[in-house]
Amino acid sequence: MRTKLLAVAATATLLALVAGCTSATSPTSNASPAFKAPVPAGVQDPATIPSAAADSDSGCDPLASLRPPAAMPPPRQMPAGSSMETILKNGHLTVGVDQNTYLFGYRDAVSGQVVGFDIDIAKLIAKAIFGDDSSKVVKLVAITSAQRIPFVQNGTVDIVADSMTINCERLRQVAFSTDYFDAGQKILVRKGSGYTTIDDLAGKKVCAAAGTTSIVTIATRPSHPVPVAVNDWTDCLVMLQQGQVQAVSTDDNILAGLAAQDPTIEVVGPRFTAEPHGLAIKKTSTDFVRFVNGVLDQARADGTWTRLYDKWLGGPAPTPPAAKYSD
Repeated sequence: MRTKLLAVAATATLLALVAGCTSATSPTSNASPAFKAPVPAGVQDPATIPSAAADSDSGCDPLASLRPPAAMPPPRQMPAGSSMETILKNGHLTVGVDQNTYLFGYRDAVSGQVVGFDIDIAKLIAKAIFGDDSSKVVKLVAITSAQRIPFVQNGTVDIVADSMTINCERLRQVAFSTDYFDAGQKILVRKGSGYTTIDDLAGKKVCAAAGTTSIVTIATRPSHPVPVAVNDWTDCLVMLQQGQVQAVSTDDNILAGLAAQDPTIEVVGPRFTAEPHGLAIKKTSTDFVRFVNGVLDQARADGTWTRLYDKWLGGPAPTPPAAKYSD
């Protein structure tokens, strides 16, 4: 995996530096670099969002999603009155994505297109509706982590594919697909720093994106690292390179992409959280949740998930996360 990542490190480093020093090109993003990014109006303060664990008070199981339909409809023949028919009539699937998470959702410096594992997962949904996954029917909207929930809630996007952790607090605000990628929080540091775990960073500045479970974990760690919130992960990378923070901490899949862009930094230590990723959908669109879970089930069964993992992350691919249903 490491060899594959380093093969494009030079291009990716340039991309990260540009992204960290300029505003995002998407009109939906306000990602100018800042030491402490404000949480957008109407978005829950990330410090109040718990980790991806079951809620013992409510009986919530964050990994239990809605079961797929017994038979999936063929492309371009969505059930009358369904969320999928509405998307079909609109002519495109609108997907909220990151454009700064290398390998998962990032703007390729050569093609200028937003590509990655999450993008290809979203294209599977579009292909199941339209029989096509081209840019004609897949409308990508670049968003920050803090914009994910409100953009789903207000209908700006149909779905979010952005390395988003499923947890009980978020499930009160949006619905999620089944777990399609397992990650865990680690730390990214400069080589030779001497830091090997999050608790080594007591009193030190640790960067993460606003609106993520990662910033919450940093803020609530008993060893008291100092959380520094920014809009995009590439902002964290630049701050680490410039010595403004001592570490970056988030899901290890995101950190692997950042580490591939700079040979002087490394991911260290064990995972200290579990971060199952799901596709976020409006809570009222239960038929669409079931449909998406059907697409993911098929991708697990026919080897598509494994092929996408190998394409973006290098093999051998692990077994895909098993689906769990609430009904």
